[in-house]
Amino acid sequence: MYSTTGPIFKLFKPKPTLAKNPATLSAMPGGPEGKTLVVGGDGRYFSPEAVQIILRIGAANGIKHVILGQNAILSTPAVSALIRSLKTDGGILLTASHNPGGPDNDFGIKFNISNGGPAPEEVTNAIHKITETIKEYKQIQLPDLDLSKTGEFTHGPIKVTIVDPVSNYIQLLKDIFDFDLIKNWLHTTSPKPTVLFDALNGVTGPYGRAIFVDELGLDESSIQNCVPKPDFGGSHPDPNLTYAHELVERVEKENIEFGAASDGDGDRNMIYGKGAFVTPSDSVAIIADWAEKAIPYFKSGVKGLARSMPTSGAIDIVAKDKGLEVFEVPTGWKFFGNLMDAGRLSICGEESFGTGSDHIREKDGVWAIVAWLSILAAANKEKPGSGINDVLMQHWKKYGRSFFSRYDYEECESEGAEAMMDHLRKLFASSDFVGQSLKATTSETSFKVKEADDFSYTDPIDGSVSKKQGLYIKFEDGSRIIFRLSGTGSSGATVRLYVEKYSKNESEYGLDAQDGLKPLIEVALATSKLKEFTKREKPDVITVS
Repeated sequence: MYSTTGPIFKLFKPKPTLAKNPATLSAMPGGPEGKTLVVGGDGRYFSPEAVQIILRIGAANGIKHVILGQNAILSTPAVSALIRSLKTDGGILLTASHNPGGPDNDFGIKFNISNGGPAPEEVTNAIHKITETIKEYKQIQLPDLDLSKTGEFTHGPIKVTIVDPVSNYIQLLKDIFDFDLIKNWLHTTSPKPTVLFDALNGVTGPYGRAIFVDELGLDESSIQNCVPKPDFGGSHPDPNLTYAHELVERVEKENIEFGAASDGDGDRNMIYGKGAFVTPSDSVAIIADWAEKAIPYFKSGVKGLARSMPTSGAIDIVAKDKGLEVFEVPTGWKFFGNLMDAGRLSICGEESFGTGSDHIREKDGVWAIVAWLSILAAANKEKPGSGINDVLMQHWKKYGRSFFSRYDYEECESEGAEAMMDHLRKLFASSDFVGQSLKATTSETSFKVKEADDFSYTDPIDGSVSKKQGLYIKFEDGSRIIFRLSGTGSSGATVRLYVEKYSKNESEYGLDAQDGLKPLIEVALATSKLKEFTKREKPDVITVS
């Protein structure tokens, strides 16, 4: 069966099977007849079989041409780049993002439209509606196509072009960044900076090798876990401090200056150096601050900046300083795409380790990693010896620091998670909640409620309205608490709790975020009754800034 969460259509265990109907193709703008699609994925279990089914269904429903990644491999950013550069009508991505793969884990299908971005709600809603009413489907019985050979092939009535999954995307990055600047920093600095990239056995392994080894001239020791595997080597391909622990441990043990990881399908990233973790909120703000002087693509100027609602306001402060528009949107990259297509947005990010720009219409983990290499190379031209911590401290001294933490409670019982959200909605609706002072449980610290609501967004481009995008409490001192449910995993719901506190006190910049945020976290847990509703004593993942 299908379940929808944004543009991703998930297929659940015990064994992945592809619903053999043309719902996605029928819902394409203009229909499938005569259309060209890009198809590829993150290499997870069942991808080759799914490609053969897509070819049979596509051929029977009028698709003219499929551009396919060799061995069914294409990162999500690479699919977006191919859709845009080849001007195709859209693309089908076989991915469940950062979720685990394998026979007993997740598989998914995602549809992107002709701008290279995730399908908007009118398309995904149409797909879902068709799956509820369809009574028959069409497919042509075709032999399996050899996915290992590149070139052009006739496959029944359909033309199939199998492409190298890496080359088009690498050329795009070379057009965006100054690779010579990065190489000069890596090879002429004494002592030479040490680098480690971890693909977590996801799709970005071949891209990482092409960049770090082939283009930047580093040796094989600069990359690890760079062979895509159907089950991601049994790991959870999510680039954070919990699941990228092998990278973190090596960086600390070996005093590596620049470490980076990407997720299963290549659209998320983590930046981590010796004693220096860059949170996604800080990362996108720092990239925005350095863009015009470190990245040639932005030499003519940055159009605007944006973040998802739960992401800290660090990028807002950069936007104000530079006189740029800044947008706060719901979680979901499609909301950024409208702003990019209208020419009002250049750089954006989500606190869930997604960062990107208008070079494509997806978040792009590898792009963000190369952006950070560019920033460090530029920073070392200004001040030799600058590392990640130096860049962070320089940024905080100029703009202040947003202390931020996200608690992920994974695979919670959906009933309890929904009950917690209903409890908060009723609390927010009470006449006396705004104005109350909410007290921490282990100290006298309290926070006065300024505003509490369910986030709603009106798109400034098309006027569409998105409601119930996350519950938030804003306090008089500028602090925030946010609660969201995420249903992208196949087992239950993930409860996400976000807390944020802004400081201009330089003496606090070096503090551990958890210490400074402790009273706010206590207020969040007590107000939501999260432990009582979810029966969970502690989160599975903590992201801190």
